[in-house]
Amino acid sequence: MIDIVKAYEDEFNQLVELYEKNTNDNSLKNKGVASIIVSGNKVVGLNTLKGIDVKSKTRGDGVVIIDVDIQDNTVIPIPVHLCTGFLEKKGEQLLQFNYNIGANVKVRFKSHCILTKIEKLHHKMISQMYIGKNSFVTYEDEHFHDENGGIFVETITYAKLDKNAFFQSKFYATKTRIGRINVVMDFDLDDYAKADLESKIYGKKDDKIDIQEILRLNGQYSSGIAKSSIFATDSTEANVINEAYGNGAYSKGHIECNEVVKGSNVLVSTVPILKVVNEKSELTHEASVGRIRQDQLDILMSKGLDEEEAVNIIVNGLIS
Repeated sequence: MIDIVKAYEDEFNQLVELYEKNTNDNSLKNKGVASIIVSGNKVVGLNTLKGIDVKSKTRGDGVVIIDVDIQDNTVIPIPVHLCTGFLEKKGEQLLQFNYNIGANVKVRFKSHCILTKIEKLHHKMISQMYIGKNSFVTYEDEHFHDENGGIFVETITYAKLDKNAFFQSKFYATKTRIGRINVVMDFDLDDYAKADLESKIYGKKDDKIDIQEILRLNGQYSSGIAKSSIFATDSTEANVINEAYGNGAYSKGHIECNEVVKGSNVLVSTVPILKVVNEKSELTHEASVGRIRQDQLDILMSKGLDEEEAVNIIVNGLIS
């Protein structure tokens, strides 16, 4: 049964309305879908299923702490929905998620951060994640921000993958302005564990983007991919650091950064860091910086689109 905190029922409904408007998804009120709904500094809605236990509290300093425990051998066929939002014009939102995922678990998380109609906000979410042996976990995170650029988002994930665990992360912030964003993903992999990290961000006007993705391939035969795609326009500044550490025997890692720029004031940089500690480890990297082709813009604009509409179509084609 969906647990809606009565004192915050109005906030729950407002946030669900924004969620459905931005995502075209009406799953948050579905009793068959596990969900965690956070507004400001409190959990306003919660629905759990067999095998999932969720506890939350708000500390005196305003930090919302949410503990998510999934029992061994739990299989959840429908994605667990996470929705975080902020309904006031200004403020600060501080979240701490602690995930303890047991062995032989199969689960998919679908997270949306709805930060629209906001003048100025600092949103910081730190996630600590443990993934047990032989578990299969995916996490999709999509952001929707206000177009005035007054939002500063920090999303930081530390994850430990036990033996033969698999984790896939997809972070998307492509449909609205960014403002300022700092994404950090730091992953520690045990024997035979695998991680697939992907980030796609579209910067406009004077947006500022910082990404750091780290693969610590500590176990033998561990493997990982960290891939970032940045689309920087106008006066966007983007800095990407991808790191891989080959500590385990026969570990393999690949890091990749692709940046597409449009605008004379764009400033982008990418820094790959590869460190092979074990001589039997194999690490590779790939990076590219390119521009949107003028002939593509000309074709679309000849069909009646203005330049901004044409750029959006090209970028959306690249990120789909």
